[in-house]
Amino acid sequence: MDKRILIPTDFSKNALNAARYALDLYAKLNCEFYFLNVFRLDHYTTNTLIMPEPGSPEFEAAKAKSEEGFAKLLDMLELHHDNPKHSYHTISSFNFLSEAIKQTIASKDIELVVMGTQGATGAKGIIFGSNTVNAMEKIRECPVMAIPEDLRFSVPKEIVFPTNYKSTFRRKELNYLIEIALMHQTSISVLHFKKETSLDESQEANKQLLDDILENVDHSFHTLTDKNVARGITSFVESRKSDMIAFINKKHFLFNSIFSRPLVKEIGYDAKVPILALNES
Repeated sequence: MDKRILIPTDFSKNALNAARYALDLYAKLNCEFYFLNVFRLDHYTTNTLIMPEPGSPEFEAAKAKSEEGFAKLLDMLELHHDNPKHSYHTISSFNFLSEAIKQTIASKDIELVVMGTQGATGAKGIIFGSNTVNAMEKIRECPVMAIPEDLRFSVPKEIVFPTNYKSTFRRKELNYLIEIALMHQTSISVLHFKKETSLDESQEANKQLLDDILENVDHSFHTLTDKNVARGITSFVESRKSDMIAFINKKHFLFNSIFSRPLVKEIGYDAKVPILALNES
């Protein structure tokens, strides 16, 4: 079965960069890539009561512009990534981005969403900075990976996985992390932020469970005492030249959760490496 990956694009340089990263990351696998462009109508605002209809001149012109963008994008990708294992599909949608993403995940049985962290600067409509963070918060159906601007693909040597060991791990949640690690012989560095002097019984049990789940992958355990979790992760990644951050995106952002909303925002807006948000099963 081919892997199905969704890449939202606004045809910006950053969105193209995210697409290239995804194609390189999954170069060894048979994949179907779905490119999604959400188009807007210049004169249409939410205050306008009349929705533009498919078939109307404005709607068809905007859709044609979206399809032109796809023709150029596919030409560029064919130039750089002539991979017989990959096939491409395009979707032009008049919708809100998060709605269009959710609909595509459902209708195409998408397994992973990959998007850039920034959109076309000053472009009308879509600015990806906030959209990427919102997607990470709202999309629960599959993992979301955000690729920083101008980041060139290199084989990931180390993925940092922050956790507080407060909840039980499930293999299903960690599938994508393990798949990437095995595909590229990547090591996983589990990073614990220590507030308490030692782990309690349930944390120890969760740590042992994680150790078991990661048994086929090169992995190691680390502890940090930095008060500011976002800063701690960033400095850990920078000091070790790690290649990716992965975390489990909790359904309910609890106060004791390591990834509370501001943290996703702090790291998401200023990411230097790709961030993979895995979802609770």
